[in-house]
Amino acid sequence: MEAATTVAGDRSVLERSPGGRLPDQVLRWGLTALATLILVLIAYFFIRLIGQSRLALDRFGLSFVFGNDWDVAHNIFRGAALVVGTLITSAIALLIGVPVAVAAAVFTIELCPRRLRGPLSILVDLLAAVPSVVYGLWGVFVLCPKLLPAEKWFASTFSFIPWIGGGTPTLYNYFIAGLILAIMILPIVAAISREVIATVPAENKEAALALGATRWEMIRLAVLPYSRPGITGGAMLGLGRALGETIAVVLVIGNAPTIGQHLFSQGYSLAAVIANEFNEAANQPLHSSALFAAGLVLFIVTLIVNIIARWFVSRGGHGTRGTGATGMTIASGPAEGSA
Repeated sequence: MEAATTVAGDRSVLERSPGGRLPDQVLRWGLTALATLILVLIAYFFIRLIGQSRLALDRFGLSFVFGNDWDVAHNIFRGAALVVGTLITSAIALLIGVPVAVAAAVFTIELCPRRLRGPLSILVDLLAAVPSVVYGLWGVFVLCPKLLPAEKWFASTFSFIPWIGGGTPTLYNYFIAGLILAIMILPIVAAISREVIATVPAENKEAALALGATRWEMIRLAVLPYSRPGITGGAMLGLGRALGETIAVVLVIGNAPTIGQHLFSQGYSLAAVIANEFNEAANQPLHSSALFAAGLVLFIVTLIVNIIARWFVSRGGHGTRGTGATGMTIASGPAEGSA
């Protein structure tokens, strides 16, 4: 105990003068104030959005979220199509982007030659430096025309699958928007997954190999279970990015305020409608209030996603992480690299 409390000059922390303890107190209260300020800002945004969207919410009530009729010409604003479009494109982004990002992270840490790890990591991270408008324009001029024949073939071949197949694909649709978002969230999820996988203790991997596991079995039984909470947190951060993305989605989703009949239909999203219609709604109180209500719904959805992410990370950070085929625990303990 004496060693833990002894400082320079053979004086304990408790023997410091009030002036000597002042920097610690300033740091403590400063960090507390900054953390409190973040909560105050979130509360302010929430209250402000409620106030600005009250006109639309009073008129349409819950039908603003569950009604499918967004008609600017007749001042009817029910945004179920916007909510559905946001959730569909974000789900597609997760289904495509997260497996690719995790695979890239596993390859970089476990399989890639050491001299190539740095350049490969930098190359993946550079995807985050590309502006969203560039992704959108690339989607408009390259991705949409090139993938349209493949989309038509897929819709025709798998027409027996509800909503996935059938119908006539349009040039701009949910799938293209989700694919663009998958590319945009890939560097975030890959970077977090890479850092988490790098924290897996070498003893766990060596134990799996000593038990006769192959390289893939070692990754499956020792690396991925230990890293699962952090990877889940990274995926949820990527989902938050996908939910709020605006410009790229505006360019490739089709901007049709209706719920699409299949995967390759045109749609709309909450962020896209705000970006598209905010200027023209400046002198129309009800329209402007409806857009603020759309922002409020997006805010709540994003907040729920972050709460669920924290729950998954906290839940995965306790108890056994992975159990091998022989019944022996391969990886356990707290998630040191959890996001």
